[in-house]
Amino acid sequence: MIDTQLQSVLNRLYEADIPDKADIELALNLQDKTQIARLYEFADGVRRRHVGDGILLRGIVEFSNRCGNACAYCGLNRNNTKLQRYQLTTDELLDSVKLIAEQGIKTIVLQSGENTKLDINWLTKAILEIKDRYDMAITLCVGERNIDDYRLWKHAGADRYLLKIETTSAKLYGSLHPEMSFQNRLRCLDDLRMLGYQVGSGNIIGLPGQTTACIAEDILFFARGCFDMLGIGPLIPHPDTPLSDSRAGDIEMVLKTVAVTRIVTKNAHLPATTAVGSVNGIDYRQQALMAGANVMMPNFTPMPYRLLYEIYPGKRCVTETPGLCGPCLDTMARAIGRTIDYSRGDSLKKTRQCA
Repeated sequence: MIDTQLQSVLNRLYEADIPDKADIELALNLQDKTQIARLYEFADGVRRRHVGDGILLRGIVEFSNRCGNACAYCGLNRNNTKLQRYQLTTDELLDSVKLIAEQGIKTIVLQSGENTKLDINWLTKAILEIKDRYDMAITLCVGERNIDDYRLWKHAGADRYLLKIETTSAKLYGSLHPEMSFQNRLRCLDDLRMLGYQVGSGNIIGLPGQTTACIAEDILFFARGCFDMLGIGPLIPHPDTPLSDSRAGDIEMVLKTVAVTRIVTKNAHLPATTAVGSVNGIDYRQQALMAGANVMMPNFTPMPYRLLYEIYPGKRCVTETPGLCGPCLDTMARAIGRTIDYSRGDSLKKTRQCA
C-alpha cells in the first residue's frame, strides 16, 4: 500500500460514522513499520483532538477473586483449585478507597470475579459508604447480573460499569465460555445502557481461532455501541487454564487495535491496560498511550490479596506497595509530552450522536 492509499484509508476510518470493515482490516493488516508508525501517529492525533493530552487515572481495587465461571483464558476460573480465594472485608475495601482518595484520584474501579454468590447488599452498602465519604466516580466490574441488581447499584451511586465482550464472534465466545450465553452478555450491556450507566466493553487479542476479521467485527461493535470506555489487551496464557499452551497475543496487533479503535470511536476512553504492561515481561503501556490510549489504571488492591487476583501470570506491579505508582506514571506521561489528569474523566459521549 502506498502512502496516499494509507492516508485515504485512515481518513475514511475517521470520517465515517460506521466505517467499512474492509478498511478496518486493511489497517489491522499493515506490516510495513513506517506505515504502522503512520497509523499510530494518526490515532494519536485523533486522541489529542478529541480527549486531550491528559492521562486519566482509575484506581482499581480487586475486592474478590471468587468466580463461578469457567472461562478458558482466565486464572480465576472456578476449575482452578490451586488458587486461594478471598474477599475483602468492608474495612479493607474502605481503607483502599481512602488511599485512592489521598492520591487525588477521582475514580475507583471495584472489580471481582463473576460470582453469583456475591452479597449484593454488601456491595450496595459499600457503594453508599464510598459516595458518602468521597467525591468519587465508581465503576463496577463484577460481571453478568440481573437488571434488578444493576438498578440497585445504580441507585446507590455507581456511575459506570465495565463488561468486556472479549470477542464478538458468537462461535468463538461459546468455545471460550462454557455454560455462558453470548446473547445474555449482550442483554446485560443493553440493560446497563438503559439504566444510565456509563458503559465499557473491550476485547482480548490473540484468542485461539481469532482472525483479523474477528477483530474488525469487534471494532465495528464498539463503534455501533457508542461505548464510553473500551479495554483492549493481549491474551496472556495462564498455566492453570485450558489455554495454558497457547501463544501470547501479538503486542503489535494489540497496539494496532487500540489505534484503529481510537480513530473509529473518536472520544471513547481507552486505557493502556495492565495486560499491555505485562505481556512477555515488557511494559508496552507507553506505546499504547502513543497509539491512542488516554487512561492508566494503578492497582490499589491490598497485599497479600493482590498476588491472588491472577487472571493471567506475570501481572505488572503486583509486589509494589499500593499508592506508590504516582511518580512512575508521572514520569511515563512526561516522557511522551503528556500530563496526568486527576479529574473524574466522565464520558465524552454525551454530546455525540451514536449510530
